[in-house]
Amino acid sequence: MPDQPKHPGTDCSETLAAELRSLVSRLKRNMRAQSDHGDLTVTQIAVLLRLEREGPASVSELARAEGIRTQSMGTAIAPLEAAGWIVGTPDPGDGRRTILSLTNAGRAWIDEGRSARQDWLSRIIRARLSGAEQEQILAAVAILARLVDE
Repeated sequence: MPDQPKHPGTDCSETLAAELRSLVSRLKRNMRAQSDHGDLTVTQIAVLLRLEREGPASVSELARAEGIRTQSMGTAIAPLEAAGWIVGTPDPGDGRRTILSLTNAGRAWIDEGRSARQDWLSRIIRARLSGAEQEQILAAVAILARLVDE
């Protein structure tokens, strides 16, 4: 970090926040480059991940969660259904609604991407960091987790 505080105990939260934000952005960009997303949009990837994380949902629920119109979500999910990554079934409580779920092929696509990113990151850590540096990063990760855990 370039702007270390000159005196112990000095608040460097603004500098730390800017450096951390920049670093996380670069890390995310590098990790995204390690898995093939094909022609999927950010919304389509978000839908797949949301269905994996939160389970089946209707088009309107997905649209609301992603902050887009229901019609736009319908356009976004059509290629995912065509690829066989999600499937729609009638809502048992309301036959007018369709509930979307992740298929095994969709789960496999997500798992392959995660595996590619994990492998890349593990290789880069082994290649560029000493054992002592890896221990420092491990300690830093525990501290960073406190920032995001509620």
